[in-house]
Amino acid sequence: MNPGFTIPKFRLPAFVASLGQKLPQWPHALVLVAGLNAAHKMKLLPEDELDRLEGKLFRVRINDTGGEASYTYRDGMFRPVFRPDRAPDLAFAANLSAYLQLLARQEDPDTLFFNRELEITGDTELGLIVKNMLDAIEWPSLPLPSR
Repeated sequence: MNPGFTIPKFRLPAFVASLGQKLPQWPHALVLVAGLNAAHKMKLLPEDELDRLEGKLFRVRINDTGGEASYTYRDGMFRPVFRPDRAPDLAFAANLSAYLQLLARQEDPDTLFFNRELEITGDTELGLIVKNMLDAIEWPSLPLPSR
């Protein structure tokens, strides 16, 4: 990421979420799970903590796009859950800008949570485990494109 670039706080227009909710949600789960499994394969996720996620159901909702993804961690892999049969053990909900700020390390989960930009519901202990895992990720630095 360009050190001079910051992701602004924004909210997409309401019609985007109303359209997004009508679209199939399974692609969101596939993309999220592919990214998590890639991070796992690259050893970016703390191995000792992953066992504590075994069999837990997670949901990530992007409020202003209408997108939602459910997934679980089982047998050493993240797996999509297309039709959850129970409430998630841990659920996250935020606008797209908050997730982008998290990924870019521009904001941390605590700040977003306390500013009411990130909603976390479910098992508190599991939430702390996931938050600590996110904090521990050391993203590889990518070279900036030359001009």
